[in-house]
Amino acid sequence: VPDGIEIAPRRAAPGDVVLVSGDIARHGIAILALREGLELGTTLVSDSAPLNGLVENLLGALGRDVHVLRDPTRGGVASVLNEIARDAGVGIEVAEAAFPLAEEVRGACELLGLDPLYVANEGKLLAFVARARAEEALATLRAHPLGREAAIAGEVTAAHPGKVVLRSLAGGRRVVDLLTGDPLPRIC
Repeated sequence: VPDGIEIAPRRAAPGDVVLVSGDIARHGIAILALREGLELGTTLVSDSAPLNGLVENLLGALGRDVHVLRDPTRGGVASVLNEIARDAGVGIEVAEAAFPLAEEVRGACELLGLDPLYVANEGKLLAFVARARAEEALATLRAHPLGREAAIAGEVTAAHPGKVVLRSLAGGRRVVDLLTGDPLPRIC
């Protein structure tokens, strides 16, 4: 990280935009399918990848306007968002429809009764950036091979500090809680 740039959960601030670098839950479902011998009608491959180049590009383009970077591994996107909301004392609002999700992963999650927000990821990151630079951040992520499917997933708010709220596909809203147990056994 270049001098003068601080990346920390406590830097998440109301107005920040939350970006995800690509489709979620692929790694966890790929490992689960392989481990349990599940026939899903397709071969899922883990998306494990080094993120240093993607991060370098994002920091090079936005510098100090990148406030938080996290990899949503164990506990998935939901756990990371909850940790950041708690540590920064802010609320986070996300849209279910905004998270890229491969059709085969969506189908496997539905079949297994899993919420993809809680499934492990590798080769993905969440970035919290200043609102004024959100479109530039999105373009920067999408210009990198590991960020082609990047999306704006939500925003940081002063409302409901410490909580993550999801706007569902049906238009309702629900709190995305921190897991009290693991829906999946440790996979890595």
